[in-house]
Amino acid sequence: MKKDREILRTPLPDRLCHWAMVFCFFLVALSGISWVFPSLNWLNGVFGTPQLARLLHPIFGIVVFVALAYLFVRFVKYNLFVKEDKIWADNIQSVVAGDHSKKLRIGKYNAGQKFLFWGTMALICVLLISGLMIWRAYFAHLFPIPALRIALLLHSLAGISLILLIIGHIYLALWIKGSIRGMVTGYVSHAWARTHHDRWHEEISAKPASKAKTESAR
Repeated sequence: MKKDREILRTPLPDRLCHWAMVFCFFLVALSGISWVFPSLNWLNGVFGTPQLARLLHPIFGIVVFVALAYLFVRFVKYNLFVKEDKIWADNIQSVVAGDHSKKLRIGKYNAGQKFLFWGTMALICVLLISGLMIWRAYFAHLFPIPALRIALLLHSLAGISLILLIIGHIYLALWIKGSIRGMVTGYVSHAWARTHHDRWHEEISAKPASKAKTESAR
């Protein structure tokens, strides 16, 4: 399908940041799991050796935080909750069943995506703060042992929670046909937008093509 017949949903800089963050998160998550579950200790080989994993895990974790901070600035305005989100929540059974016959008045992101957005941002903040506290090379010596134990527990719980959220995000992206393609190319069809984000499609379609493309790129 030609680009002039499609809608720009995610600009190139945002897609590059997203996929770079995915790569870094994959490495950080696997190395982190290897320390939480001893039976999966072999996963710390994703960085080459256990020693490199200890060194690079916090550095890549900071990269993930910076990438998410950038995406937060870019997408926060689309993830603020509005009255129409209640329509989506009230019809969650129809959404899960794949019934798109009802007008759900969904903006650029639905209520579920917004919960995922805010949950991810909250968890990455917990991971950053607790991770810095237990970073032995630089900061751990500044805190008493009880504080470090609490930080380690919070870091582990937040890490596992974020992994579960991301797994859910991946599943939904695969389940909704066209979502992965949209995040790879940046473009979605009008039919996809009408089906899954009807209010956003109406807002985009109501504007001149050049203005709509510019606003979608912001």
